[in-house]
Amino acid sequence: MAAVVTVFRSRLRENPDGYDQTADEMEAAARAMPGFVDFKTFTADDGERVSIIEFDSPESHTAWRGDPRHRAAQQRGRQEWYAEYRIQVCTLEREHSFRH
Repeated sequence: MAAVVTVFRSRLRENPDGYDQTADEMEAAARAMPGFVDFKTFTADDGERVSIIEFDSPESHTAWRGDPRHRAAQQRGRQEWYAEYRIQVCTLEREHSFRH
């Protein structure tokens, strides 16, 4: 099975009430899903946020994508929290690593 990596780039609106709590809940829910591998979020100096989420297969990614809690959070995000976002879903073709 090929891993699926989602790159979620976003900018928040000013004062996104309730965002932090929901983001924490969604991360916890993703981590509890079968096939979850990793979730990391970074914020750039210019305010852009980048989250990288990895699942072990297209099936586990699809299950997370369709989770009702996740869908509700996405809708609220569009209505209340995000000024803009971009989602890229990628199938892992090759992986190399090095550890010293």
